Order: sequence, then structure tokens, then C-alpha cells
Amino acid sequence: MKKIFIMLAGALMLLASCQKPQFVEPTAERQGITSLSAIFTFGPYMDMEIVRYQIGDPDAERFVIPIPYYYPEASFDETTPYMTKVRVQAELQPNCLIEPSLGDHLLDLTQENWFTYTNAQGESRPICITGERVKSDKCELIAFSITDPALSGVIDKAAKTVTLITVDELAACTAKAQISAHATISPDPAEVRSYDEPVTFTVTAHNGVNKTEYVVAKGLPEKIEKGFNANTVEQLFNFDPVAMLGMPAYTEAIAPSLAYVDGKLVIASNGPTPIYLNAKTGVKEGTVNLGSAEAYSVTNDEGKYILYCNHANGGETFNIWRSTGVDVAPELYHSFTNSTSLPMGAKMKVNGSLDGDALIVITNEGIAGVTESGMITVVEVKGGAIVNTSVVDLSGVSTWGEAPVNIGTVVAASTDMADGWFTSQYEPSEFRWIKGDGTLGAAIPSDMTGWGLNPNCLDAKTFNNIDYVTLFVVSHFPAWGMGPELYLYDVTDKAQVTGGDVTQVPGAVLSNRAITWYQTGSYSIASGDVVIAPSADGFTFQLYYYDHNSQVIGGYAADCIKR
Repeated sequence: MKKIFIMLAGALMLLASCQKPQFVEPTAERQGITSLSAIFTFGPYMDMEIVRYQIGDPDAERFVIPIPYYYPEASFDETTPYMTKVRVQAELQPNCLIEPSLGDHLLDLTQENWFTYTNAQGESRPICITGERVKSDKCELIAFSITDPALSGVIDKAAKTVTLITVDELAACTAKAQISAHATISPDPAEVRSYDEPVTFTVTAHNGVNKTEYVVAKGLPEKIEKGFNANTVEQLFNFDPVAMLGMPAYTEAIAPSLAYVDGKLVIASNGPTPIYLNAKTGVKEGTVNLGSAEAYSVTNDEGKYILYCNHANGGETFNIWRSTGVDVAPELYHSFTNSTSLPMGAKMKVNGSLDGDALIVITNEGIAGVTESGMITVVEVKGGAIVNTSVVDLSGVSTWGEAPVNIGTVVAASTDMADGWFTSQYEPSEFRWIKGDGTLGAAIPSDMTGWGLNPNCLDAKTFNNIDYVTLFVVSHFPAWGMGPELYLYDVTDKAQVTGGDVTQVPGAVLSNRAITWYQTGSYSIASGDVVIAPSADGFTFQLYYYDHNSQVIGGYAADCIKR
């Protein structure tokens, strides 16, 4: 059936490409040059965009593209070597023209490059395109913590305050601060000082001009009643993990998985030692200390733990390890025999806290050419202790295939098995709520193309009194303009799990159907992951996604601070 869909889609694309393009009449509004993009033409980031310059005055004669001083921004790799051979692309309004064509030349942005620009009315004038390396104007305090005693400050970006949640004396403490790349902070947080009274820090941008003051003080921020502040949602990063992190390319048959722990984002790829990133900036910081553990896949709970697991066929031993940090060797948390005939380990998810109540769900995988699966293995945690391990059969309402593409993801609807499960998989492409009694509560279409996307990435967590489920839809055909999609739902009231498709679910609190992706080659391994990551202090909420086939990793953050 998939091959038929692919052939049909290809025929439709071919027919569309043969149609005669329509002439677009010029309008009176927004005529001219909208933006100029500078693109690498060699080196490790070849064909990637250096910067997109949004043009404020389309009637200007001279356009100076601001090239970042370093690329990536957080590195010390200067952009000077790339300035002389840059590809520039222009976003033009209908029926506007630049001659000679920008696509025919590599530009030296250290020099003036003259062109003839013709607007939609046929009026022509000379324009100059050049470039200038610029230092960053970012001056943000990203993270702040006291080292002894160990306290992480809660940052209110709007108020420019940092709250240290304690009533204890902080008379002689050192601190660590994470700030915008290449910025400076004064006074030095590493110096011993008292935080019993408010302390003001100034963050100065790399350009030496822009500055922001933050006040650090003891206290306890008040939370909003439930959920997160919609007006604090921000995108942390979105980039190509192959070019920027050295992750496996889309042609490799892996099922990447994500986990958050103590300000770090961990990425596993079915066996090799996982890497970890700064969870706020996306900058790669190292590889995790695995000790004697294995990391076929990873996930995190709502508290302080990251979990690792191996891959086990039927009858083999399945192990779960846990750790509180990327530099802390994991300890064996739970070990049992896979009592099914189906492999497990590619998808593991946790709802709840391992120090309280939680459900760990491991999806049992189908076997290609042999059988599908509708089985999950569930580890039940009550009061911080494992109380039961059982196999749950969902095959009456949901089945899936083999890893990494055709496997489904199953997450617990809460920490109580009586509340049921959420599932999503490829063929049929549906986001489903299965009640605790095994009956179908809802089946919502999750791929409106019917064939081109793979909605098999889910996670579920509770944050500030709201039950959340996130659905990430990866792409089968990024080259055909089909990109990944992200959805986040409030499912506290299961009656709200309904709708004509996943774009119409009443409980939707965040969505992005226009995620930028970076791989536009052929169809290959459509797999990925998504994870909800509440901070241990309960004040911030992070959401991370990874599409292996279209090559993109990204994240969002928000808080629940009452202002």
C-alpha cells in the first residue's frame, strides 16, 4: 500500500510541475526587495544559511548584509574566511527583478557588488549589495545558579529578576552564570559574595553597546493557577543536527531519542554513547558518562531522572538504568525478562516522577515480514518504589509495525493505568486515546496527506496541575515540501480529546506546522522523537523535538510564574 501511495504522489508532483506558471499581477503594497539571504558555499556548513537580512527600506540604494561575527554563534569560528565567496538569494515581490541574476554569481561581500533592480512597474535603478561582520547585540542572562549550597535561580525574563528559592543564609557563596554567546557579566559571579540581600549583575553584549541588568534575590515566585504562560513561550533553537552536531544522516536506520536532565538535552541513537547539549542554547557540550549502562534509547521523568535502556528480543533481559546527570554514571534501576515474543527498547516513555508515582511504558515492536504488535510493557511506580511490571495488550484497538519507521509510540494518560493510553503510529495515521478498560476513546487523523507524514512521536507529562500530551509528526518526503509538525494538548479533561483532525483538537495549547527543516534529499528513514521536560523546580517547561529524516532538532520553553 505504501508503494502505491508513493507512486501516486510522485505522479501528482510531476503533473503539477508541468503546469504553466501563472502571471501574478503587481500590487500597490509591499513591492520590492523583502530580504537577502547569505549562504555558505564551502566548509562544514556549505549550503546552510548564514543570515537572512530583512530589508526595512526597499527603496535604498545600498544593502549591507550583517554577517554574524562567529558561526555558529556560540563558537569561536570566525566568518571572515567565508565572506569572499557567498551565495546571496533575494526574496522579491511579484514581477520584480535583479540583473544580472544573483544565482549566477558568488559574491565577495567584502566588496561592493552592483546590480540593476527593476520594480513591478518596470522602473530600474542601480543597487549595491555588500556585507559587514557584526558583533552580537544579545545580552541575556540564560541561567544562574549558586554552587554551595546548590541552588538554581528562577529567571523572570520580563522583570529581569532571578529568584533563589531558599530561606537559608547565603552569606558567602559563589555562583555560575550562563549568558549570551560572547557577552560579559559584571561583577564576576565566581567571586564570593552574600546573596542575603539583592545583587545586581550587568550583562554586556559582544558589541559592547547593549546591556541588561538583572537583580538576583532570595524569594519564592508565585505560580499561576495552572499550566504555563502562553506569552512566555519562546523557541530556544531549531537547526540541522547533522551539520551542527555530527549526528547520523537521514539515510541511517536509527530511531533517535531525547531526554532532559538538569539543564542538559541528551540525544541517543540506538547504541553509541549519547551526546548532550546545553538545553537552552542547543550547543553540544559533550558525551554522557554511561558507566556500564547501555543507551539504545533514553527518556526522562517529571523530576530529576534520566532513564536509559537496552534492546531486548523476546525472552531476553531488559534493563533500565537511571541517573541524575550527564556526568553521573547510571545505576541499574530495574531488570526483567521480556515475556513477549516481540522486541523492545526503541521507544520508552515515562509519565510521572520516579520519586513519587509514575508509569514507564516500553513499546513492544513489530517484526518486519512476521507480525505487527499491539503490546506494551508497563513498569508501575508507587511512592517511589516499583510495584509491578506487566504486559498490556492493546491490539484490539491499535497495532503498529517494526522500528524505526513503522513502530508506534504509546504513553500513559496519567500515572494511573485506569486513565488509559495515548498512541500514535504510521498506518493508520491516527492519534488515539485508549481508555483504561481497553476500549477506544478517540481516533483523530494525524496526517492530512494520508501518506506523506509519520506521526509516531509522543510524550506525556504533568506540569503545574495540567496533563499534557505532545505529538510530533515527522516527514517521509521533505524534498516534496512536506515538513514536520508539532502539537501540544491539554488533556486534563479527556472529553477534549476529540476533533476532525489533530489541528482541531479543542485542548491544543501550542502548534507549529511550519517548522524549518534542513534535509531536502530523497525519502529515507522517517523516525524521530519528542519529549516534555519540566524543570525540577516546577517553574519552567521545555519541549524538544527531533526529525531524523528531514534533519531538524529544536525546542521551546515557557514558565508558570505569576506576574
